Amino acid sequence: MSLYYQDDLVTLYHGDCLTETAWLAADVLVTDPPYGMAYASGRVKGRPERAIAGDGDVLARDQALALWGKGPAIVFGTWRVPKPANVKQTGIWDKGDDPGMGDLTMPWGSSFEEFYILGTGFVGKRGGAVIRAKKPPVNNRPDHPTPKPVGLMEALIGNTVGVVADPFAGSGATLLAARNLGRASVGVELEERYCELIAKRLQQQAFDFGALA
Repeated sequence: MSLYYQDDLVTLYHGDCLTETAWLAADVLVTDPPYGMAYASGRVKGRPERAIAGDGDVLARDQALALWGKGPAIVFGTWRVPKPANVKQTGIWDKGDDPGMGDLTMPWGSSFEEFYILGTGFVGKRGGAVIRAKKPPVNNRPDHPTPKPVGLMEALIGNTVGVVADPFAGSGATLLAARNLGRASVGVELEERYCELIAKRLQQQAFDFGALA
């Protein structure tokens, strides 16, 4: 296996999650996979945005979930493409005033993203499935096109137990959030530039790029 980073709580592998499978031994899956929408920013000027690997379809997401099986999982996604199979609940990340991605010619922006709950074994007081958390600002965010707020991931992980898996580690928000909560986690990231980003974030003092509003 291609071990890239490790500390007392976090283990990160560089590679394809379909072959780097140490994450399958975790207790809960919390991940932000490629959405299958060929993401590209139409707004950010002076900041080159690079394509997300595997974002042409949802095949990587669905193959990873098939490997995971029936265990508890929280998976981010979008209404623009089909949901994963066997979704038990749909939640909403409310970005507040941020108009979000989408057709910039429209007067309404998608200021939310969906997350899907699969499996059983979640904990905590029953509440609504809408979580409000501001996006990381463009001028002060990890060098990743679609980073999630660490505070948002902490809120979701707080309703789970055990070791956290993230087979699409991206900007590292899931791994940072788990560590902030004193939870062990295992991540896999396909692109080395993001493995480097995650390692740097973990080595520095954790900074929440978007606390709950």
